[in-house]
Amino acid sequence: MSKASELFLKLGFKSVTMDDIAGEMCISKKTIYKYFCNKEILIEETTETMHSEIHEIINAIVANNYNAIEENFEIRKMFKEMFKSADTSPVYQLKKHYPEIYTKMMAREINECNTLFKKNIENGITQGLYRKEISVETCVKFYYNLIFSIKEQTSSEKEGQKLELELLEYHTRAIATPTGIAELEKQLMNLEKQ
Repeated sequence: MSKASELFLKLGFKSVTMDDIAGEMCISKKTIYKYFCNKEILIEETTETMHSEIHEIINAIVANNYNAIEENFEIRKMFKEMFKSADTSPVYQLKKHYPEIYTKMMAREINECNTLFKKNIENGITQGLYRKEISVETCVKFYYNLIFSIKEQTSSEKEGQKLELELLEYHTRAIATPTGIAELEKQLMNLEKQ
């Protein structure tokens, strides 16, 4: 599954064959079929594993007690690093070529992302970085819908990451206090230095 994940992210879910995976691992295709009866099962299990690994990393980032804005930038950095070798957005590929697997993945993702976004906004309000009077539920919905709209409709991973950064800035400016804007500017300047 690890090698399949690596190849799927690098070359795309559609273009990687079971022969490609077997060749990369120096095993027979028959050995793969012993554990996964078809490519779709392998993709489904691989996406579930990647989903779990991503959320473990996100939980570790959250556990570092960054301020809410810095936390968002750290999570973004993690995604950028994780998908740096991908040319095509993995979410876009799944939606286009494996819609059933995509639908299952999104059903899992909705609850976890909404919880993460809600906690981030609540923490930001407590920290004085986000305005108290905003509707947390509305902001979560807006941000979630925009972020996944980009992931679903942008085939280029590089273009998707650029748009996601612009969305993060847009989202933060929309809900930030003057202190939050100062923190946002600091995070943007740090990005420029990288």
